[in-house]
Amino acid sequence: MNRNPVKAIALWAMCLALFMANLDDTGVNVALPKIQVSLDADLSGLQWILNAYTLSAASLVLPSGTLGDMYGRKRVFLAGLVIFTTASAICAMAPNLGVLIAGRTLQGIGAASLVPGSLSILANTFPAPKEKAKAIGIWSAVSGLALVAGPVVGGLLADTLGWQSVFFLNLPLGAIAFWLTFCFVKEVGNLRQQPIDVPGFLLSIVLLASFTYALTEGNAGLWQSPLALGLLGVAGLSLLAFLIVESRSSHPMLPLNLFNNPTFAVVNVVSVFIFFTFVSLLFIFSLFLQQVQGYSATAAGVRFLPMNGAFVMASLVSGWLAARLGWRFAIAMGLAMASVATFSFTRMSADTEYGAILGSLVLSGLGAGLALSPLIAAAMSAIPSSKAGIASAVLNVSNRLGNVFGIAIQGTILTQRLASDLRRSLSAWNLPANVQDRLIADALHGGAKVPNDLPANISLDAIHRAIGNAFVSGLHATVLVASIALLAGALLILAFISPTYKGRSHF
Repeated sequence: MNRNPVKAIALWAMCLALFMANLDDTGVNVALPKIQVSLDADLSGLQWILNAYTLSAASLVLPSGTLGDMYGRKRVFLAGLVIFTTASAICAMAPNLGVLIAGRTLQGIGAASLVPGSLSILANTFPAPKEKAKAIGIWSAVSGLALVAGPVVGGLLADTLGWQSVFFLNLPLGAIAFWLTFCFVKEVGNLRQQPIDVPGFLLSIVLLASFTYALTEGNAGLWQSPLALGLLGVAGLSLLAFLIVESRSSHPMLPLNLFNNPTFAVVNVVSVFIFFTFVSLLFIFSLFLQQVQGYSATAAGVRFLPMNGAFVMASLVSGWLAARLGWRFAIAMGLAMASVATFSFTRMSADTEYGAILGSLVLSGLGAGLALSPLIAAAMSAIPSSKAGIASAVLNVSNRLGNVFGIAIQGTILTQRLASDLRRSLSAWNLPANVQDRLIADALHGGAKVPNDLPANISLDAIHRAIGNAFVSGLHATVLVASIALLAGALLILAFISPTYKGRSHF
């Protein structure tokens, strides 16, 4: 796309780093059942494997932009690559769940600078508008490719070489990306010496961590647990303090005046809803396909291809559609389509054939793809160009918050519903309470071991059916919540996005 080979190499270095981070993000989901068995993790442990990464990344996205401006974007990007690659090695060699979660936290710290850092480096490397548009288009396409390839590559690696190989893959990719960036990317920095908003940064971490911990660890009894209630109280107070600090700071980490624009505010809320839905669906369906329906990790990953492929295809045509019909109609139509498709999963049973849900998976991916690109364009066109950098970072944070809340809230709903339905089935067999507790605990760890004191008239097949039916009951509850979230997003768009926005110059 460019006759300057140095610029072209810089572009592919940024794309490789983005591909690595996104491939890891989606590939880990498919490997979760094998991780669960290998490390004896329950569902809350699996939630933390995902949320430890997303929480740390979400907390550092905004500060990473400031650090890049102060100390050099290339320098901060390279530091992120080193941290991410080193953390991947820690994850791959993790002997237990605690070490894996620590490694995932470090991965998130490194990843926080990769997406915004690569985008800002590209903007500087390709200053001409046409070149910049082409470069960002390639960058976005690589992100879509990673989305499609992640579940398949992750499943194939987990099946053939073990779940550790999903993380080991990042070592050569990270090393190549580091070398290319170090050799071919020019440094840009000291553009604006803005101090870091330390109080806002610390309060945001306390807020996100306490809220997520309360939801994730409260699986067994969220509203009855004093610890969970206390953490929710801490989250509430942290939110209040964060808003006060940011409103009074001369250099806020999150400029609250951005949200004075109703379009920008609503788009960020709807972005949370979209990622809340689709990240949680990937998490839950990965477990359903492998643990309930018995697919291998590779086979499960392949079955996500139609949904992810539809998402990428719809993203490519969404700009054309939005330019002709307006952003409001395109976004609302996509969200409504995805809501209907997601609701249709409530008809599933434990033995539903894949072909019966294929159409809904495709429709769900199409709806999300049609909505997301116009949504971003509407947000970026609603604020002055001088604030484009911080607005982009805020949108990135909203996406990651959707990830966190989707895994935490939907995982909790799944766990509680699975446990209550399974207990109801086991109680109907008049099993002793201690036997019920063991079977439920084992089901939450992805297995079904038969206790020695199980009555002879209850077979292992009957236990498996009961667990499968209980899991599907939890799945029904989560997809209902997800479909409502998407429908609420569509209604917000219709209410607050102006129909006069066409956005032809942004696609």
